[in-house]
Amino acid sequence: MTWSSRHHQAGPGLAVLTAVLQAAGTAIATRGQPSGVGLLGYGLLVFSALALADRHRFPRRNFVIVAAATLAYHALGHPPGLMFIAPMIGASAAIAAGYRPLVWTVAAASCALWAVATGATANQTVTAAAFVAGGCALTELATAAAGPVRRAFAEQRRLAEERKLRQAGEERLRIAAELHDVLGHHLSLINIRAGVGLHLMDREPEQARAALTTIQQASAEALHEVQAVLTTLHPAGATAPRAPAPGLEQLDGLTADAGLPVRTAVSGAPRPLPAGVGRAAYRIVQEALTNVRRHAARGASATITLEYRPDELVVRVDDDGGAAGSEAAPAPAGNGITGMRERAAALGGRVSAGPSPDGGWRVRACLPLGGTEPTP
Repeated sequence: MTWSSRHHQAGPGLAVLTAVLQAAGTAIATRGQPSGVGLLGYGLLVFSALALADRHRFPRRNFVIVAAATLAYHALGHPPGLMFIAPMIGASAAIAAGYRPLVWTVAAASCALWAVATGATANQTVTAAAFVAGGCALTELATAAAGPVRRAFAEQRRLAEERKLRQAGEERLRIAAELHDVLGHHLSLINIRAGVGLHLMDREPEQARAALTTIQQASAEALHEVQAVLTTLHPAGATAPRAPAPGLEQLDGLTADAGLPVRTAVSGAPRPLPAGVGRAAYRIVQEALTNVRRHAARGASATITLEYRPDELVVRVDDDGGAAGSEAAPAPAGNGITGMRERAAALGGRVSAGPSPDGGWRVRACLPLGGTEPTP
């Protein structure tokens, strides 16, 4: 909650409290005096206090109203009481808003009008002027002392807004990375299968039909995953994604639809992984297979190795480079590898990518397992 909103919410409450204090305090202070406060006097006491309710929105107008009610109370000859609380609060709000000359001018004019209306003597006028000047000076000191508090709250508000903007930016980058992985994987698979279907359309219709079926499945899965990612942009209360976040549990489906021969090897004792680690491992494997399809030569195959260590998961994707004599595309150096590294770095891990000792290309990711809860 910001400083301004706190003030706006506290305005009516303080106004009501001031009305009670002024009315009750004046009733106690004037007990036993011949001239009572009367209904009109209490009305002015309450009215001057309630006028403070929106003092932070209209400080100049409200201070003039409070000053006029205070002047009317004294000009009508009501006995002195706690009438000074509301004027001091109104003056403080006006001074904080930058209307200091107005406060002093209205205070001086009110004192002069009171002297004229009541026919006060010189001594009474000087006493009243001294009392008003002292009240204004005290209000100035109190307002100045509250200045650092207001600035501290304003600084907290600024930092909170910056933090929200930074978090929103990070969330946009995360969603962009998810969309890059989903679309890059499925569109490259669709592209390869479409090429196969066109090539076999006349000679082997059944093989072309299988390629088209794969395209249909891949496009449907891509749409489903994109919808799940974009659902995170919905406001609070919107329908949550029905599909679970991708993890290594879906690795078999990923390799089955990879568009190239893929073998999976596991070492160590498999166990439940933290949700963030499982999701990152899945996306890294997905992007690595996408790069194999894009950049390896024709006929390339890949091997996925999952190594469960006590404190980390090591994911390695190797491809053999494709058929001998086929020319491979240049090594990947786009957003894919950068996205892998950012995913791993967010978990305190690391990713390396480069030529494999046996030819082809290797992607290796080390993802720490400590400090997070396993996937339920």
